[in-house]
Amino acid sequence: MRFSEKVVLITGGAQGIGKATAKKFLQEGASVVICDFDESAGKTALKELNDEKIDFFRVNVTESSQIEEMVQSILEKQGRIDILINNAGITLDGFLTKMQETDWEKVIAVNLSGVFKCTKAVAPIMLKQGSGVILNASSVVGLYGNIGQTNYAATKAGVIGLTKSWAKEFGPKGIRVNAVAPGFIETGMTAAVPEKVLNLMEEKTPLKRLGKPEDIASAYLFLASEDANYINGTILSVDGGLVI
Repeated sequence: MRFSEKVVLITGGAQGIGKATAKKFLQEGASVVICDFDESAGKTALKELNDEKIDFFRVNVTESSQIEEMVQSILEKQGRIDILINNAGITLDGFLTKMQETDWEKVIAVNLSGVFKCTKAVAPIMLKQGSGVILNASSVVGLYGNIGQTNYAATKAGVIGLTKSWAKEFGPKGIRVNAVAPGFIETGMTAAVPEKVLNLMEEKTPLKRLGKPEDIASAYLFLASEDANYINGTILSVDGGLVI
């Protein structure tokens, strides 16, 4: 029970990678808070995970006031936040010449500004504690780009910049900051990708399969643990060797 004294906040925690991550931390004894824009999915996740040490907040990570209210509620109940996992993200794919400005702005607002706003709300708590771990969701697309994902790739590359900057800024204060760069993972997000594209990605991946949410959850668990206490500012690719 490596995390029995820890409080973990996971954004986008009601489904997919977020929910799998919540399950992993609960199994290791952590108190877990998941937040998500989808209230119905959040309530379903609570029932499925069925643990007295998990809470759910309906939060839009683009709204600072909602984030701050949630953080204050966590502090009142738990007294601390030890691990922040900025997992929330959306896709609105399309070729650049056909992409609407609103699709650009929405993806930037959630995937990049949401990471900024959530971390800005939680970082002062960790600074006061003198300890903490911040983990951000980047992507293989943020490292290498992808056709039809101008907005998504830009946000995930931006997350890498945030991660490295914060690692330098907060490292001297006892706070580690890292990111995970998943490859193609079997989630609701990839369900919208054409099957022929997924088959191509599977074929190009040396492990010959798409990833599962649990593969990314395990990476988060490792980076948050004492086993990773000298890892700071890294971007851990979890992609089955896709980009070798």
